[in-house]
Order: sequence, then C-alpha cells, then structure tokens
Amino acid sequence: MNSAKQKLSAGKLVLCMGLRQARTPDIAMIAAECGFDAIYADMEHSPLSMESVSAICVGALGQGLTPLVRPPSHAGDAISRALDGGAQGVIVPHVSDAAQARAVVEHGRFPPLGHRSVMGPGPALGYRALPLGEINQTLNAETLIVVMLETPQGIANADGIAAVPGVDVLLIGSNDLCTELGIPGQLRHPKLREAYEAAAQACRRHGKTLGVGGIRGDLDLQRDLIQLGACFIIAGNDTGYLAAAARKDVETLRGLV
Repeated sequence: MNSAKQKLSAGKLVLCMGLRQARTPDIAMIAAECGFDAIYADMEHSPLSMESVSAICVGALGQGLTPLVRPPSHAGDAISRALDGGAQGVIVPHVSDAAQARAVVEHGRFPPLGHRSVMGPGPALGYRALPLGEINQTLNAETLIVVMLETPQGIANADGIAAVPGVDVLLIGSNDLCTELGIPGQLRHPKLREAYEAAAQACRRHGKTLGVGGIRGDLDLQRDLIQLGACFIIAGNDTGYLAAAARKDVETLRGLV
C-alpha cells in the first residue's frame, strides 16, 4: 500500500526528502529512521541513473516508505519506467496547463484513466502473481501523481490542472516559480503568496492536495502554508542535510581551539 497516499487522503501531513547524491538503497533506511513518510529520487537535477533509482525505490518499499521519482521531463518512457522500476508515484516538473497534466496521467495510469503500458507484476506489488485486471486496478489506486506548478502560466491554470482526473497533488516549486516571477529567493514576496493561495483554492475546489517545496529553513512560512492547506511538504534533500550537519560540526570543532 502507498502509505503516503493514504495519509494524504486522510488529510494528514506527509514529509518527503529529496535525493540527489544518494546512490544506494540504505538511504531509505536512514530516511525512515529520521521519520520521513516518503523520498523522491530527483532525476531532473542529478545524474542519477534509472538503475540506481530503481534500487532506491525497492529499498524504500521494504521500509514502508513511499518511493517517488521526479523524472527529467514529461516523456512517457521516463514516467512509466520509473513506475515499473518500483516507484509508487512521480513528481512531474513544469506542468503549466491542463493538457500537460492530462498527458502525465496518460503515461502514469492504466485504462480507463490513462494509457500506461502493462508490465505485469513488478516491485511496487512485491512481484505478487495477481490477475492483470487486479494489478492495473491496484496500481491505479496506489500510484501518486504529483504535478509541479513552477511558472506564472501554471498558477494561472491551477484550477484547470486540479480538475484533471488522476492528478493527486499540485506541488508549488517555490524556487523556480519565484525565479520565473522575477523575484528569485524572495519566498515571502506577495506575488509568491498569491500563487500559493491560488493553488490552494484550486485544490480545495477539486478535492486535490496542495504541496510545497523549496521552503526549508523558514518554519514560520512552513507553518503558514500548512495552515493554508499544504499537506505534502518537501522538507529538504540529502545534499542540504549533509552539508548543514557537516558545517555545524566543523564550526563546533574549530571553536574548541
């Protein structure tokens, strides 16, 4: 079962950690020990191979952690191969209108919701031998489809994107969006706040979940966005966590001299 999707359906908070440097399945054990609900392998901003991504996804499944993948593009094979390799969902970047959202669903879900090619039993189902109809139905129900709104056009079309059947989460990519808005790094700018509110309203209207990424470190902003309705939070990534912990240790040790 997709534990993160179940939590979101119940209106509970899901915390997701991004992966850019990790290459082995033990990162799933570390994330689970830290209390994360999900991890996502970031193939958009890293040289991660599909083979490494699949191994990480399988490791996460063994920990009861929801494995997600951010593919490098909207390409159908990037989405379907990630899911066939063990991911329980995808986080698709730069979705700017309802037509693009529908295309994501087409690649990520089986008929009647989409046109994903049938593989049969795979890692997401523990390779259980099930009737094909049951496999397709189960994976459709358990796959999490997250689309990222990262442009002013995406925000303007948030209502239409949220109305697309098969989309579960509208995730604001805060850093890309504020860069597109001409306010890079200004996460408390009124323009960005308006974008959050527009996406939140679209999610409420169509029964979808609001997600937010790129806001690690600002607890007050995170609290505000959770109160606005955000239930899917990308809390940070492995590179940032490693650098922050190492930097703190170096500062502490040098302070002993």
